[in-house]
Amino acid sequence: MGRSPSFAGVILAAGDSTRMGQDKALLPWQGGTFLSAVIDVLKPVTELVIVVGGKNTNSLLPTIYQKGAFITENHHTEQGQFSSLRVGLQEVLNRGRDTAIVALVDRPAARSATVRAIKQYFLESVESGVWAVVPEFEGKHGHPFIAGREMIERFLRAPQDATARDVEHAAQQHISYFPVNDPNVIMNVDTPEEFERLAQNG
Repeated sequence: MGRSPSFAGVILAAGDSTRMGQDKALLPWQGGTFLSAVIDVLKPVTELVIVVGGKNTNSLLPTIYQKGAFITENHHTEQGQFSSLRVGLQEVLNRGRDTAIVALVDRPAARSATVRAIKQYFLESVESGVWAVVPEFEGKHGHPFIAGREMIERFLRAPQDATARDVEHAAQQHISYFPVNDPNVIMNVDTPEEFERLAQNG
């Protein structure tokens, strides 16, 4: 019998943004912010959207509530982004969903058409042993990626000192890389200068 995955969006937004000098989640973007833009992209293709905050949780709440998303907090952000990923994925399971579309908040959101295409590809591939789909642009892997139940379990059961890359390598035969024509999936915006250039071009 075919599987019918239930999707939750997970937005990793707990970073300290030290190089930017301000919270990247709240950088102005297309009439809103990076955070509001990625919520808007994920909501139509998921049943709910979970934002993982950290020390910045209180400042994120107005956007999260306005957009009808949910918040969960990583109390150990010093352990890095993988700890936020695990907090978000555990919340996906806690809320009765079994598949996550995981996005980062420190860059412009991927195009809606890109996310829909990644989701469709996952749905078509899930019966053939694919646990995760990762977008690829010009040979580089990016976000948002999709993790099914098996991949979520691998992330959650990994040793405390593991990284997401360790888990990815161990499950390589179950991960599919999906070429997209969307530079946002690999974009990094770390400094005010990079954001300024992006804002001028965007």
